[in-house]
Amino acid sequence: MPPNFSARVLRDIKARNGVKANEVARRAYLYVARNQTLPPEVRYQAQLQLNTFGKYTRPTTPKNRCTETGRGRGIISEFGLCRFQFRTKALAGQLAGVRKASW
Repeated sequence: MPPNFSARVLRDIKARNGVKANEVARRAYLYVARNQTLPPEVRYQAQLQLNTFGKYTRPTTPKNRCTETGRGRGIISEFGLCRFQFRTKALAGQLAGVRKASW
């Protein structure tokens, strides 16, 4: 990792790793908790198990961030860059398959 990563970027990386590691278990417990055909006791136990997971295991926690600067807004997801970084790299010819439009 480059040394210019901020705490937000490190937190986002931690959240992405946590989501990936616990995805299967969370989905299984969520399926059991939402299944109306199961007895309420089983569903309640599944809900309790869901509550024991940490906050970095929720799939809504990771946020798209610029891989260069850590900026959280204006991200072009295909390249993982914010608008400014995308523009500077594209004009410098550092992005494969990207050129300035002219017609």
